[in-house]
Amino acid sequence: MTEKQENKHSKHPMKKWDKVKGENSWTMFKVISEFVMGFETLNKLGPCVSIFGSARTKPDHPYYKLAVDIARLLTDEGYGVITGGGPGIMEAGNKGAHIYGGKSVGLNIDLPFEQNHNQYIDDDNNLDFQYFFVRKVMFVKYAQAFVALPGGFGTLDELFEVLTLVQTGKISKVPIILVGTDYWKGMKSWIVDTVFEKEQNISEGDLDLLPITDSPEEVVELINRFYNEKTRELSPNYEL
Repeated sequence: MTEKQENKHSKHPMKKWDKVKGENSWTMFKVISEFVMGFETLNKLGPCVSIFGSARTKPDHPYYKLAVDIARLLTDEGYGVITGGGPGIMEAGNKGAHIYGGKSVGLNIDLPFEQNHNQYIDDDNNLDFQYFFVRKVMFVKYAQAFVALPGGFGTLDELFEVLTLVQTGKISKVPIILVGTDYWKGMKSWIVDTVFEKEQNISEGDLDLLPITDSPEEVVELINRFYNEKTRELSPNYEL
């Protein structure tokens, strides 16, 4: 019996789609329009820092205030601030840039809950995205550093996306800074003890990609030290 005949008489036939939508090819035009919108807006900004963190953090929380201070100091150094455009830590990052006269960018995502753009985003830098992957490109391409404050799955997704791109050389090496020692130290210990030492799934040099601090001043110092030591020009991270 041939392989074709075996498949024909198999007790486990191939699965089939219940239904297939016909507009998948046309979706590409919507994707392209989002890329065009993002590139044309963000190309004009100059160097920025992306700040990640939870949408659920309240304005009276210490992490919210920490994000405001970090954005303020980044503004003093001449950086724009990019966030996901929503409430919580994202709002705090935009607030710190906005009230101290810096560029404040919001990359909003269309979600069924939780996401509404905050009031501290520049009108001409308030962008709305339908597709997460397009939004991620904008986060990464135009940031000279990444600052991750405590957050949930979205923050972790963004953080490990950037770590992977740096580790694999798909983007330029840039500072990636975790803010909130109590929050991040358990994850860092797991990465060191299990991912590196026990399973050897990363290299020793990869451990240097994740400094942790509680100090807004140290965040700026780490970024400045990186660029002073590298003495390289500030530019977008990669060309598509």
